Amino acid sequence: MTTYADRTFTPPERIRNFCIIAHIDHGKSTLADRMLQITGVVDERAMRAQYLDRMDIERERGITIKAQNVRLPWTVDGTDHVLHLIDTPGHVDFTYEVSRALEACEGAILLVDAAQGIEAQTLANLYLALDKDLTIIPVLNKIDLPAADPDRYAAEIAHIIGCDPDDVLRVSAKTGLGVEALLDEVVKQVPAPEGDADAPARAMIFDSVYDTYRGVVTYIRVVDGRIVPRERIRMMSTGATHELLEVGIVSPEPKPSEGLGVGEVGYLITGVKDVRQSKVGDTVTSQRHGATEPLTGYREPRPMVYSGLYPVDGSQYPDLREALDKLQLNDAALTYEPETSAALGFGFRCGFLGLLHLEITRDRLEREYDLDLISTAPNVVYRVLSDDGTEMTVTNPSDWPTGKVAEIHEPIVKVTILAPSEFIGAIMELCQSRRGQLGGMDYLSETRVELRYTMPLAEIIFDFFDALKSRTRGYASLDYEEAGEQQSDLVKVDILLQGEPVDAFSAIVHKDAAYAYGTTMAAKLRELIPRQQFEVPIQAAVGSRIIARETIRAIRKDVLAKCYGGDISRKRKLLEKQKEGKKRMKTIGRVDVPQEAFVAALSTDSSADKAKK
Repeated sequence: MTTYADRTFTPPERIRNFCIIAHIDHGKSTLADRMLQITGVVDERAMRAQYLDRMDIERERGITIKAQNVRLPWTVDGTDHVLHLIDTPGHVDFTYEVSRALEACEGAILLVDAAQGIEAQTLANLYLALDKDLTIIPVLNKIDLPAADPDRYAAEIAHIIGCDPDDVLRVSAKTGLGVEALLDEVVKQVPAPEGDADAPARAMIFDSVYDTYRGVVTYIRVVDGRIVPRERIRMMSTGATHELLEVGIVSPEPKPSEGLGVGEVGYLITGVKDVRQSKVGDTVTSQRHGATEPLTGYREPRPMVYSGLYPVDGSQYPDLREALDKLQLNDAALTYEPETSAALGFGFRCGFLGLLHLEITRDRLEREYDLDLISTAPNVVYRVLSDDGTEMTVTNPSDWPTGKVAEIHEPIVKVTILAPSEFIGAIMELCQSRRGQLGGMDYLSETRVELRYTMPLAEIIFDFFDALKSRTRGYASLDYEEAGEQQSDLVKVDILLQGEPVDAFSAIVHKDAAYAYGTTMAAKLRELIPRQQFEVPIQAAVGSRIIARETIRAIRKDVLAKCYGGDISRKRKLLEKQKEGKKRMKTIGRVDVPQEAFVAALSTDSSADKAKK
């Protein structure tokens, strides 16, 4: 019988943990594919493009949403090493995924397209890695492209991270050129993980996923001690204890192993079906003689954008709650709480890190859990102070206080824009029109400039990125981070149907933009709501003041059809009788807004494509 002491663990000095930081479409997933092929963990027959992107949405959109870890064997100078690669997303909305991956690594490959140069979101993730004292290996990809200019961009990267341009490696992930030399550099430059093999076990949970058959699968990075199957473990934040049914590695498919030692990355399965038992950032230790001090967890993500998610069929509400529970396990940045709407019924108010995060979450809920959902227009969190001194947090226009408001505070963000210098004027004009304040400007090279602005978050979440791309012919890149709040002149715009406010269509906007929102929404609803037997006024109002109006004309039956010729008084009598009937109908009639009209007016599909960049 094998005892735990006989089990062989990879010595920490032969382990290298690293991740890849890159902008969308700079070749991150392609480089991971080449590494899988060159190290031999995936044979030619089983190979497919974007191998580590497991979700349909990732493959369709060509973006990485979830960080994926994989174990790669690599031999340098006759010594066998184990490389743990964590493939990270590149979009600003998934920065939380990146920050968790960085905690599990000692090094990072900074991958930059040799035809485009470094982008704003890559720069933000690079600063995250430098904050955590990770070893950075700069790499230029796509050097085989005719448009590549490696010398220029190597100088740019060297200027940013303070290295020599000759230190920047040059590879082509597509052809495999230079990838073997890159793996050698990872072994040479990235430090081995540090930890005490004889100390009580401590492992950090950096991700988890729900499996229908096996329950919660938890991904961990071991810091001290060792984790072996069939022992009992304890979650340090909840105190829950479980028996380990399986411990394994991902290479690139899950494989059970004899255990995980210091510095190793792998997964564990306890058979638990309760999704709240495995919290990202928690520390796993042994139940007997366990550790007393937990590892430093992750900073809780703060939602930047709120939107309501409602099932089209009200009976799917319990299914939506269960789906959100399971999805939150896999996406720790998602927050939600129940809410009701007079128009849409029962649903959830969900917090997201950005517009793309909202779209991806809605897509995953619809595909993976077979739900039909409506998402309301996204809005941000406001802090409102009333005249009587009470303070409230508003995430939904229907929560807006009815009394006099003394002060309104809205969230602001620090925006970093990288673009060719010829577009400075167009970018400044756009930012000023969105209430932006210039914080500074730096030239990264003669042709590339970095602009820093402070702007209200509400001005960014709709179509700012789209407008920026169109004004710079697609060359600009954007990154933003929260920067506190500021006092602003905001109002709530109500949409009234026949004098009755419809809470689902209300919005909180800046005073100067209220008229534009009111006229746009009223015109949109006039097209979407079917004509009734009576005339229906659609009004946009700020408080008691009407700022826009559209009218849905009544359906009229031709009561004069039978009056061919004859006396005019006969016709007038029939028309008056019809008019009386319409008036009476209007007093008792209700305007039925079809579900499709809510979906079309409230859904964010028009802004979804803008976030797919």
